[in-house]
Amino acid sequence: MEGQKILKEAEMLQTELTAMRRELHKHPEVGFDLPCTKKLVKQKLEEFGYKPQDFGKAGIIALAGGKHHGKTILLRADMDALPIHEEADVEYRSKVDGKMHGCGHDMHTAMLLGAAKILKDHEDEINGTVKLEFQPAEEIFQGSPDMLKAGLLENPHVDAAVMIHVTAGMPLPSGTVMVSGGGISSTSCEQYHITVKGKGGHGSTPNEAIDPITAAAHMHIALQEISSRELDGNQFGIFTTGRFEAGKASNVIPDTAEMWGTIRTTDSENKVGKLIKTRMTQICEGISTAFRCNTSVEFYDFCPCMVIDSELSADTLRYLKEMIGSKAIDLSEISGGKAGGGSEDFAFVSHLVPTVSIFLTAGCSKDGYIFSQHHPKVKFDDSVLYFGSAAYAHTALCWLNEHNQ
Repeated sequence: MEGQKILKEAEMLQTELTAMRRELHKHPEVGFDLPCTKKLVKQKLEEFGYKPQDFGKAGIIALAGGKHHGKTILLRADMDALPIHEEADVEYRSKVDGKMHGCGHDMHTAMLLGAAKILKDHEDEINGTVKLEFQPAEEIFQGSPDMLKAGLLENPHVDAAVMIHVTAGMPLPSGTVMVSGGGISSTSCEQYHITVKGKGGHGSTPNEAIDPITAAAHMHIALQEISSRELDGNQFGIFTTGRFEAGKASNVIPDTAEMWGTIRTTDSENKVGKLIKTRMTQICEGISTAFRCNTSVEFYDFCPCMVIDSELSADTLRYLKEMIGSKAIDLSEISGGKAGGGSEDFAFVSHLVPTVSIFLTAGCSKDGYIFSQHHPKVKFDDSVLYFGSAAYAHTALCWLNEHNQ
């Protein structure tokens, strides 16, 4: 299938793609609680001629092709939003207080729906099967594991997997398509929660209290030494405290202080992460004892680093260059081959089958798209939606044609 033809067909869908994306944007939902989002996705898939299936806690699966024996390629779009209040100045801003599509998952969902329409129109030409995955709960790293547990990679067995993510606030023109090179492309991530319990009291008599804030502050500072003093030069580990809470009044010593944050590494076996977790626990317990407190350290919502298959990456870049020429580039030209700091739960899939990540610029900083993902003022340029639909569909068709000869 010629890439230019697919691109033209996708462009013809742009108005519909924009309408779908903006409808999703106005009604954001988070985690696994996606009733309105799922209703729209299933309705559109049925209109296109699919028989979508509920999958896992809140996912949707649909199959294209299957008329000719061959391999199966998985295309993933995540559907969930973020629990933040939108401040972007757009006419289709969120109507749900405290929830916003601040990471572009509404874009991903609309783009995969567009690809579904194209693939259905060319179903007789698909040499194998395309499995369309609409995934919940990516932001909390639980959606991908849930769908894998439900059998995502079987019936039919998946041989390759593709995801697309939009980016805003980039110095590159909108519509630039970047393909991750082989190897580790993004860090692992694990959440932690530290609870320090002391004994509350009046601020005028600290000797009668046990101050958990002092202990927690010493823990926070001491934990930074793990990266600088306990990891060698070939190891990478980032420890970040993003939330620190204690007390409600200036003249009261509280009973409890709490910290939440993340650990990130580029170790595919997570040995560095395990070392950091062990030392975090030991350091916190030691400081807690010294300051007469009781402390618990909990770890949760682990997501491994993303591993990109070199052959699939090279194939994908070739397919996209054939379709859009110089607007398709190797991401390493920008990153220098270094892994990105963000994490993505499609990484669970990447440890099981050959996987590739595609990034689509959706807002150039020179054009006023100055905020990046997860910012309450971020805006995405939805004029590039058809590029994403075409990239999904063309990659799937080309890969199946080449690998089912």
